Amino acid sequence: MTQNSLFPISENVMQKLRKELGVKSLSFCTIRQIVQLVNRLQEFSGESFIRTEMGVPGLKAPKEGVLAEIAALNEGVASVYPPIEGRRELRTELSRFVKLFLDVEISPNSCVPTVGSMQSSFVTFMVANKRDKKKDTTLFIDPGFPVHKRQIAVQGMKYESFDIYNYRGDKLRDKLESYLEKGNISTFLYSNPNNPAWICFTDKELKIIGELANQYDVIVMEDLAYFGMDFRHNYGAPGKPPHQPTVARYTDNYVLLFSSSKIFSYAGQRIGSLLISDTLFNKSYPDLGAVFNSDRFGTAILQDALYSTTAGTAHSAQVGLTALLKAVNDGDFDFRSYVKEYGDRAGIMKKHFLNNGFKLVYDKDEEHDVADGFYFTVSYPGMTGEELLGQLLRFGISAITLDTTGSSRSEGLRICVSHTPLDRMDELGRRLQHFSAVNTPGARAI
Repeated sequence: MTQNSLFPISENVMQKLRKELGVKSLSFCTIRQIVQLVNRLQEFSGESFIRTEMGVPGLKAPKEGVLAEIAALNEGVASVYPPIEGRRELRTELSRFVKLFLDVEISPNSCVPTVGSMQSSFVTFMVANKRDKKKDTTLFIDPGFPVHKRQIAVQGMKYESFDIYNYRGDKLRDKLESYLEKGNISTFLYSNPNNPAWICFTDKELKIIGELANQYDVIVMEDLAYFGMDFRHNYGAPGKPPHQPTVARYTDNYVLLFSSSKIFSYAGQRIGSLLISDTLFNKSYPDLGAVFNSDRFGTAILQDALYSTTAGTAHSAQVGLTALLKAVNDGDFDFRSYVKEYGDRAGIMKKHFLNNGFKLVYDKDEEHDVADGFYFTVSYPGMTGEELLGQLLRFGISAITLDTTGSSRSEGLRICVSHTPLDRMDELGRRLQHFSAVNTPGARAI
């Protein structure tokens, strides 16, 4: 940043652009609205912002997937409908991946390719929340991905939620039971590692969730969008411990939401999968028969939920993901080393924030410091999340508030590291120094 920089952008300009874009509250506007606002601020200032608002990949997709897709298209797959259950070779590699990296057995028939894990969650809600007329509500263990709640809303379903912040470890059991004893909870949903807080559930916590799922007949939806990206451990060696923690070790009432978007930077191809326990896949629920053509859970997912939404996912994307998984399963591609740069970026970015007066909001996994990874959360003394985001935007740094994620920590922001390469870290540090100098007590009138 130079002496002639337009930062801080004047409050009048901020308010003018917000009014132009209809942004009334920074706390509760969508990520896409923040993107629009930041784009306009960049145009005004002529400076490239440090973009931390969107959780999108910041690495190139591996060539193994891209080349396999090109070959498949050249062979003519574009003119052929894909099988509703997915291509056999992809289901086989998904099953292998689950065994090698989770140490869990799921047959290929219970591994269902989807149009990204967004479809995985949508169709699971569609079926799981209709399997028992008495159980019609999802319990979100927040903070979490806001769109999951939108999926519930657009399907006319119900949800409850709580922030995990004060309920780590043994405290989690009583908190969950306070909801479960009502008898209306059909599904749990959480992400692990967590978006936005980057907390990671411990084995103790996953065991509690699994035991309660068994006791109260609840289906656990475990979002593994950031698979293996707790870089405190090496979860990237096929068939060797340690393995990615999962609730699947403690219950058969689970659906794992697997995404290729971050682990392989394959977000644009919209390819993911549902990994359903064999027990649940083959289980029948009489109430499903009133809505779907089958009362069998897996059949209702395939022949009704998937068929009525997309009728399967594209051949070429499936071929690409198959090639990537085979390379990982065979030990020819180390996905952990591929994505480890996110952890390196997070470590540097956290230091810049902490050195300039910021605090981490979600900072512990029980007694351990949270990992460096795709996200982290920050606050600044004396500011709400709304105020903090408004001020950071004036200094060319974007983010989102935690309010939209179900977090109770209204002072916090989510920082995504993926679009801040290592060569911009010093620039981030300078902008934060400038922000801190202007926002010390007595200097906030600028």
